[in-house]
Amino acid sequence: MKKLLTMLMVAGIFSLVACGPSEEEKAAAEAEAAAMVEEMMGSMEEAIEEVATEEVATEEVVEEEATEEEATEEEATEEEAHEDHAH
Repeated sequence: MKKLLTMLMVAGIFSLVACGPSEEEKAAAEAEAAAMVEEMMGSMEEAIEEVATEEVATEEVVEEEATEEEATEEEATEEEAHEDHAH
């Protein structure tokens, strides 16, 4: 009886191993995985470029606001100086 059970167990193990993917299926799966990785890397690079572009645009807006504030402060200072001289 032990020999029969051992033979059935060995046959079961071989049948499970035989049900695995073939070499062609493995190669196709690897190619698909590589394509997915390339796609993710490409989209990640695009996202990084978008963030960098947004940061540059934000810096330009901040610089423009700072320039406008400086001009407003200079105008206010000049007006005060003119008022002081007028009195």
